[in-house]
Amino acid sequence: MGYKVVVVGATGNVGREMLNILAERQFPIDEIAAVASPRSTGDIIDFGEDGQTLKVHNIEHFDFTGWDIALFAAGSGPTKIYAPKAASQGCVVIDNSSLYRMEPDVPLIVPEVNPEAIDGYKKRNIIANPNCSTAQMVVALKPLHDEAIIKRVVVSTYQSVSGAGKAGMDELFTQTRAIFVNDEPVIEKFTKRIAFNVIPHIDSFLGPDSGMDGYTKEEWKMTAETRKILDPDIEVTATCVRVPVFVGHSEAINIEFEKPITVARAQSILRESPGVMLIDKREDGGYVTPVECVGDYATFVSRVRKDPTVENGLALWCVSDNLRKGAALNAVQIAELLGRRHLKKG
Repeated sequence: MGYKVVVVGATGNVGREMLNILAERQFPIDEIAAVASPRSTGDIIDFGEDGQTLKVHNIEHFDFTGWDIALFAAGSGPTKIYAPKAASQGCVVIDNSSLYRMEPDVPLIVPEVNPEAIDGYKKRNIIANPNCSTAQMVVALKPLHDEAIIKRVVVSTYQSVSGAGKAGMDELFTQTRAIFVNDEPVIEKFTKRIAFNVIPHIDSFLGPDSGMDGYTKEEWKMTAETRKILDPDIEVTATCVRVPVFVGHSEAINIEFEKPITVARAQSILRESPGVMLIDKREDGGYVTPVECVGDYATFVSRVRKDPTVENGLALWCVSDNLRKGAALNAVQIAELLGRRHLKKG
């Protein structure tokens, strides 16, 4: 027996990736529904490699009664309205938006890191999927934290435009084309030109009352979510930057530990860690870049080296497909975990 699964926001980048990954991983499905906003109602989208198609349902009229799991990739606005409705009708919601992540009675899950936290889902019937940049980072940090206890993390991100949705990808494409034909690039989605540029600004700026004055909400998310998922005692400071890459987030991470840990030991641990692929050769090209991670499930770690500025420090480079591990894959892995621990069928 399989599950009855709903994908909400099925016509967006992440929603489509959720459908792809459900099919690729052969998630046990008896019935699947694609749901989106009224403007997409009636659209036909592909599911799986056997030619199956799904007709998109209108979220405003969809009844979640009798459905087992709803994967939400609809943004905070629609999620605020329809996730509680689905949860109240007995369907477990796995939400990709930021809406519920820091709610104390909603588990925030990365299956390789804190699978046991999913046991608290029954309080709200909602499970939160973390921010894309947080998800890949904690996958790399968790095994090292278990070994030597992380005290502090300093991270700079290099985040692709797909993190801003289809509009972000379109803007990079149209601006790049405009520059090549000597037209003036049009700025709509981002605060400055993204083509052939980098922008040290993702999400809104926080004010003095936030306790993180001058940081952005994206940077706050990395701090707060890492502490909720991994350990509340870890100090995190982040600088989040948008770069002209279509898919794939990269991170330069400096880690300070309580206990000594050598580069060789860290490499050995990472090599055997779930969800991590260590590619770390000290030669030209002996590392992974965003282009190479696209379409892959893994969180890639490269350039592991000693940080000589602190007593017990390491630095590393971390790359992952943000539409997969940063969003859709992690949501499907949560669904798989939920099935194993709580919604067993057959």
